[in-house]
Amino acid sequence: MVTALLTHPDCLNHKTPSGHPERIARLERVLEALEHPEFDELLRKKAPLVADDDLLRVHPREHVMDIRDSVPDGGIAQIEADTYMSSGSLAAAYRAAGANVRAVDLVLSGEVQNAFAAVRPPGHHAERQTPMGFCLFGSVAVAANYALDVHGLKRVAIIDFDVHHGNGTQDLVEEDPRILFTSTHQMPLYPGTGSADETGAANNVLNVPLGAGTDGAAMRRAYQEEIFPFVRRFKPEMIFISAGFDAHRADPLAGLNWVTEDFVWLTEQICDLAAQTCAGRVVSSLEGGYDLDALAEAVAAHVRILMERSR
Repeated sequence: MVTALLTHPDCLNHKTPSGHPERIARLERVLEALEHPEFDELLRKKAPLVADDDLLRVHPREHVMDIRDSVPDGGIAQIEADTYMSSGSLAAAYRAAGANVRAVDLVLSGEVQNAFAAVRPPGHHAERQTPMGFCLFGSVAVAANYALDVHGLKRVAIIDFDVHHGNGTQDLVEEDPRILFTSTHQMPLYPGTGSADETGAANNVLNVPLGAGTDGAAMRRAYQEEIFPFVRRFKPEMIFISAGFDAHRADPLAGLNWVTEDFVWLTEQICDLAAQTCAGRVVSSLEGGYDLDALAEAVAAHVRILMERSR
């Protein structure tokens, strides 16, 4: 089988103010890196617009309508402290969620082994009724619920290795015992959530906060000793990755000390875990990462491993 790459030009039309870290150049650099000949075997698919019914599995209708109503006629509108919308933002957010939903279809149909959604805006900070942290909709949570409700899976796991806690994803899934959510993240750091005592309604949440300066060796211990055993016991039928690359030591928004090889190791280990528990079914979605060089390099390394495991 092969690896799918899902993206759409609409994701480049989500504009933020000059100097904002979540900028168009992030996705441009990622897509440029993935145009290298070594990625020719990717099955490239245009992300569809997500259906409102799929959004409504995790967000109330009021939230969806508020986001739709926040689209400015022109220019850029601030809808939250650091979250903005332009005329192209709604389509971009619908494509981002749609990419993740379509990835589920491709993986569960057997057309591909795994998939990567190269999309923006990110999604893991969007809470049930609150856009925040550059995010409008919880794209990965939308896809996880889609896999359960439409495809009939019984259990899915979300592994979030973005440097910021995925407060939105946790808010969207922590009451659902069918979904396991795990996160490593720097603490203290935005958004200030993700303490180890946040365990979910059915002990389905595991947060492993990391102090500033934490390197790859300490990260590996955290996954080997805590996160991977937790996921393995759950026996998920699909694994989702909130793939943020802002734990890289070059990232300007945080202070962890990971290098690209750490993301390689982490991707390999997650794929190994998926092979053991769910026939290798993995859907990964781009979240953070704000140093352009580090982001492009780490994403390329991440996708390279996904491709190796799909052969």
